[in-house]
Amino acid sequence: MKPRYPFRRTCKEVSALLIAREDRDLPWQDRLGLKLHLAMCEACPAFERQLLTMRQAMGRWRAYTEED
Repeated sequence: MKPRYPFRRTCKEVSALLIAREDRDLPWQDRLGLKLHLAMCEACPAFERQLLTMRQAMGRWRAYTEED
């Protein structure tokens, strides 16, 4: 039987959690697993920064008003 690590997340799971975090609060178990994974992974923090950049750009785009 494969050992179970309750807070271990794969990059695929973390990317889904990062996207879900934009829309809702995550349970503490997911927040902890996310934090642990982000501390150990090289790629996922870059993905997190990309999501933040997109969110900020969309916020500016929504606030944009075209000058006549």
